[in-house]
Amino acid sequence: MSRLEIDADVLVLGGGPAGTWAALAAARAGARVVLADKGCCGTSGPTASGGNNLWNVPPGPARERSVQARFEDGGRLSEPAWMYRVLEETHHRVDELAGAGYRFPSGDDGREVRTSLQGPEYMRRMRRRVHRAGVTILDHSPALELLTTGDGIVSGAAGLQRQNGYAPWSVRAGAVVVATGGCAFLSGSFGTNVDTGDGLLMAAEVGASFSGMEFSTAYALAPAWSGHTKGLMMQFATYYDADGRTLGDGGFSARGAAMAHLAAGRPVYARLDRARPDIRAAMRTSQPNYFLPLDKAGIDPFTQKYPVRAVLEGTVRGTGGIRVAGTGCASDVPGLFVAGDAATRELVTGGRSGGRSGGGSHNGAWAISSGTWAGAGAARFARKRPVPDGVRGAGAAGLRGPSARRQASRSIVGLVQEHTLPLRRSYRRSATSLQDSVTALDEAWSGAADLLGGTERELLQARSAAAMLAVARWATHSALARTETQGMHVRTDLPDTDPAQTRRLLSGGLGEVWVRPERGTAEARTVAS
Repeated sequence: MSRLEIDADVLVLGGGPAGTWAALAAARAGARVVLADKGCCGTSGPTASGGNNLWNVPPGPARERSVQARFEDGGRLSEPAWMYRVLEETHHRVDELAGAGYRFPSGDDGREVRTSLQGPEYMRRMRRRVHRAGVTILDHSPALELLTTGDGIVSGAAGLQRQNGYAPWSVRAGAVVVATGGCAFLSGSFGTNVDTGDGLLMAAEVGASFSGMEFSTAYALAPAWSGHTKGLMMQFATYYDADGRTLGDGGFSARGAAMAHLAAGRPVYARLDRARPDIRAAMRTSQPNYFLPLDKAGIDPFTQKYPVRAVLEGTVRGTGGIRVAGTGCASDVPGLFVAGDAATRELVTGGRSGGRSGGGSHNGAWAISSGTWAGAGAARFARKRPVPDGVRGAGAAGLRGPSARRQASRSIVGLVQEHTLPLRRSYRRSATSLQDSVTALDEAWSGAADLLGGTERELLQARSAAAMLAVARWATHSALARTETQGMHVRTDLPDTDPAQTRRLLSGGLGEVWVRPERGTAEARTVAS
């Protein structure tokens, strides 16, 4: 079993939309690029699993209104300048995608509607574009740790090749883009089993900080026996209680009533009876995966009610992630760039979910734009330095522990899920529940080094368990520090929004988690193009 060793200018970790756009941008800048994916680039992850809504508003008054509305809806925690940048970059790249052969549907006026993407086709094309750009793709090659030089500059990564007998691989590079996605805590949400926060843990180990981790409580509704959380279909739903009474007034506005009912432990049913007969065939075409489990159960969702459940999507549809420290999507750490769900989206979404209107929206636009900027930024950084010698691994938790202890990983994952997945933990919070979680999670971390470890598959499981635990700690500590209700962060003991807390919270640390306000306030930000 030979070790794979490669030198490159830019290493991209992650093969979803952010990672592929980053690899493409770096290659176009003349860099030698390697892309390593935990799954198979182009087929794994939530984007590849279904249709994706997209925040793509052409220049003009509609764009101005969209930015203004999002700025206010997000609690004035976002940056309008970044929102305009994202819209402009996304609009340009979607035009490019269409020019490369992606076929968008046409509206009633005959014009293409470029506000959604079919995930499987989108990612198939992105993989092909990356391959044609000369990027070396390492499929089924999860990264385990970042590599750094003696002066702390990120200079590559190392991992295992799952389909090559777990042979080790390492890539020395001038710069690294972390586009590994967010963390859904293995909730079963469609396409998110690869999203266990690995990139966030690796970034923390080299000193990166995070922003918006308290806004990691995004839930979606799915059929009770399915993990399909693509929410676009639910705009056509009417929700019912167990006695057949309607909850709310239907569509997205009734979602809160349905969630409150579920949080109280009562069953909720949905029926897509708000969909006109003439669009039902188009709905099935746009989201076939949503209807498959319903069809198998013999349910016509347009005429029959079916039970739904709330599924946590964590930082995947939420907001928190690695802090972005510059317009080129650099992190706090030299040589490390971030994109997509691994990065904070607070700059664009504020305290609200990036995909309230479906499985993408602002997060989908952010993946395209941040990936492009991070890839180009990494290429510029790498151009200034040769491929470094004398690199060393920065990883710790789950990597240096004892021999295989699969049960330890399962125990850690179970503990994390107990303090993240239930509605009583994340959908509605209080100082009491948060402090209980902080105590349990911190105690688990203190013993993780002695528990987590192994070889081959067990090593990957140990590392993912450590990452989930780390993400849960940053999220919970941040939630305890934000003593107000804001956006998706709801405190039952503090139900009001506090204008004095209109500032972003940064967090970080491993042995000891820290949380502090970011310098500057929202009052200094204005909605101007």
